[in-house]
Amino acid sequence: MQTKDYDKLYLSAEAKSYKIDDASITVRTFGKGKPVVFIHGFVVNGCTWRKIIPELAKQFTCYVVDLPGFGDSNWNKETDFTFTAQSKRLVKLFKKLNISNYSIIAQDTGASISRIVAVTEKDNIEKLVLINTEIPNHRPPFIPLYQFFAKLPFANFMFRSLIKIDAFVRSPFFIKEFYFDKSKLKDKENLDRYIKPLKTSKDKMFGMLGYLKGIEWKVIDGFAKSHSKIKAKTLFIWGENDKTFPIEIAKKMPKQFNSNCKLLGISKASLMPHEEKPNEVLGLVIPFLTDLK
Repeated sequence: MQTKDYDKLYLSAEAKSYKIDDASITVRTFGKGKPVVFIHGFVVNGCTWRKIIPELAKQFTCYVVDLPGFGDSNWNKETDFTFTAQSKRLVKLFKKLNISNYSIIAQDTGASISRIVAVTEKDNIEKLVLINTEIPNHRPPFIPLYQFFAKLPFANFMFRSLIKIDAFVRSPFFIKEFYFDKSKLKDKENLDRYIKPLKTSKDKMFGMLGYLKGIEWKVIDGFAKSHSKIKAKTLFIWGENDKTFPIEIAKKMPKQFNSNCKLLGISKASLMPHEEKPNEVLGLVIPFLTDLK
């Protein structure tokens, strides 16, 4: 499939909104079969999964979520963007959708929020696929600094001004580590699905800054102990060239689980292997979800 075909298929699904506490969560549904929930990471939205959904939808019901702060979901000045609050809303959403015994595929911050869900809903989640995500006691470059700036009164204007500068967007200060193949950073159509809303909308930028401030490092560091509480069989998939979350540090995490976890790397891929190497990601995900050897 071509990029436009992936986009067309993704956008063809009805975007249904569900009011959960102090926000609304948008969900798109594809396919039929056992339920699999997709949780995106920072800056992006559910569209990030567009290249792996068509194949997975042949065997599973795929629920693709836009977390409050991004995409088509809605939020307001009262919305609690902390990881803890995001996880609680997801649990309520899954109950509203009447899904149980489900699996989760998640990346980056979405995979951290999903781990909180997996600890609290340990008997409802069968499998976890976690892609290039936060690591206990590791701080990715610039994020803590940006959290500080996000709290300043002029933060919305400052970040919207910066994000209008293409050189900044493509730099190590923002999304350079999305892809191993840096030519993808020149694909304006690809980047606009994530960056354009932040350039043009104060509300979208407010959501991004709220989400950014909501990252809870204490909770992330606590995964070193709470990973052992996760019952779901877990697979970490890692773009081996990611400098944000280095794989050598990530390799410590499976030992924190109860012998139900492994980590597999994908070469020549960075923070977004599901976008950059979708076929290789599918080659790992499908056998894991279907218990094929």
